[in-house]
Amino acid sequence: MRGRARKVVRGVGGDSWRVQKRRGKGRPAMNDQALKDAATRLRRISVLSTTQAASGHPSTCLSAAEIVAVLFWEEMRFDPKDPRSNDVDHFVLSKGHAAPILWAALSETGAISEDPMTLRRFDSPLEGHPTPLSPWVRVATGSLGQGLAASVGMAIAKKRLGHPSRVYCLLGDGECAEGSVWEAAMAAGKTGLSNLCAIVDVNGLGQSGPAIHGHDTARVAAQFESMGWRAIVVDGHDVAAVRGAFAQARATDAGPTVLVARTQKGKGVRAMEGKGGWHGKPVPKGAELEAALADIGDAAAPPKPAARPYGVAWPLVTPTSADRPAPPAYEMGQPVATREAYGTALAKLGKVDPSVFVLDADTKNSTFSERFLAAFPDRFVECFIAEQNMVGSALGLSAMGMTPFASTFACFLTRAYDFIRMAAYSRPRRLVLCGSHAGVSIGEDGPSQMALEDLAMMRAIIGATVLYPSDGVSAERLVALAGQTEGITYIRTTRPKTPVIYPNDEVFVRGGSKVLRRSAKDTATIVSAGVTLHNALAAADALAKEGVTVRVIDAYSIEPIDVETLRVAAKETGRILTVEDHSVRGGLGEAVAAAVSGIAPVKIVGVTKLPRSGKPEELMEDHGLSAAAIARTVRELG
Repeated sequence: MRGRARKVVRGVGGDSWRVQKRRGKGRPAMNDQALKDAATRLRRISVLSTTQAASGHPSTCLSAAEIVAVLFWEEMRFDPKDPRSNDVDHFVLSKGHAAPILWAALSETGAISEDPMTLRRFDSPLEGHPTPLSPWVRVATGSLGQGLAASVGMAIAKKRLGHPSRVYCLLGDGECAEGSVWEAAMAAGKTGLSNLCAIVDVNGLGQSGPAIHGHDTARVAAQFESMGWRAIVVDGHDVAAVRGAFAQARATDAGPTVLVARTQKGKGVRAMEGKGGWHGKPVPKGAELEAALADIGDAAAPPKPAARPYGVAWPLVTPTSADRPAPPAYEMGQPVATREAYGTALAKLGKVDPSVFVLDADTKNSTFSERFLAAFPDRFVECFIAEQNMVGSALGLSAMGMTPFASTFACFLTRAYDFIRMAAYSRPRRLVLCGSHAGVSIGEDGPSQMALEDLAMMRAIIGATVLYPSDGVSAERLVALAGQTEGITYIRTTRPKTPVIYPNDEVFVRGGSKVLRRSAKDTATIVSAGVTLHNALAAADALAKEGVTVRVIDAYSIEPIDVETLRVAAKETGRILTVEDHSVRGGLGEAVAAAVSGIAPVKIVGVTKLPRSGKPEELMEDHGLSAAAIARTVRELG
């Protein structure tokens, strides 16, 4: 078996490379047998832990055992005692249902103290799919087709900051039917991420039948090659071949590399090897478990890998609280679109915070993120029309300590909603999304471009912050606030220019609001935000001339919402009217109604029917959002 260390690994297109026994300075001297032993132990633990949990996915773990063994015992440079280090290689398990083998590898390498037999227990961080409850997990996975996009973001951070470390992403062949995989693959090829290595575990089987391409490794490889990747087809159960393939991936600087590994699902257990019907099914206790363990065999524990950081300082310098972007510089009444102020604020923020990266989906001249591109091209990522990859890459950047801002038209973020949902489970340090061109106020472009659901979908994300500026000052201030806010933040910007209503030194806080009209005789309260706030103010001024005074609140922080101010207004005025350029379902109105429940009735005004193209003024009137329509509604309240 020793001679196999010089095995020739053949790649697509006839390329071949000879692998040397020594794998480079500082690499461990693991022989093939030791790695085979590691794979055996990973198989045993994966089977035993899923049987103990009475649930889980052992068959997909068994197919990846040799791949994971080579990765963790030889290929990756990491410190088993320091899960937070950035001076190491990073691993993303895109096929998250193979979590048992990840926990097994971390346990066997001494990286975790938790017993793998606590898999899926309520009191254990070893969840059924990887989440950051374990500090070794940078991004949550399990919704398939997302790990490669996050890996792209992580690799971009390393490459742009000049760090020599690498990113490894293990995918399943089944998830390669997801379009998001190919969005990420195109982005990696276009960006030339030579520090990214993907591995596709082509075990031929999905959940309910054969995977889309079965065992056709050449076809999978050709797809990646067409997008600028170097593809290496390899026997995923041949330790020497896998070692050689990784060596070649490490040696290239021409772009990303993918190992297309032919494997057998359930490898090592005769009852399930290459057989359908085993996905998500543990081996039952008793005779079947004993037979499975006998098939796998046993092996001595391989030596635990030593810490092998690169010894290169992570170059990011986090700004202190004293580092603030330049303040807004507008005149009262100046017409400014909040989308334009967003771009201005990004450029200002980039000057004081080197962690800020900006991603955009080919809308930079509409979101005005192009202003950041002009100032900081090395920290701008053009994602083209691929919103899923944009959000996934933003998550990867966040996982590496960056502060990403990702922007596009708000309606197109719905396409990436599963990525947003999974990003929340990843518990990102900071991740900011900006949706522009929201609501019927965009006018003639028509309903396909009008985000009328974005506030609802972002309010549903547990722990998310949702901000909706109304003028240039609030937009700039809220962008700066978002850059300092933990977790996911959503900023909603609009197309039309609106007059500046706040002084440049106005302060905005998460969970705050602004009371813009108030008197002791207020008979109702109008709560609004964004573009319709200006119509609410105009309606209040018109009503005042009739002797009807109403309170007006700018609820710029929609989540969390300013419950205290709203309850005071509800008690003092007795009635609440909410106005929003959004569906009446799930947006500002329902947030306000929940806040004042049991105190005062709430009338929700918003979009209740399918819109059409038209002038913004016509559409606002048609949907009851114009100043005149708001005033009529207040009068109708009595």
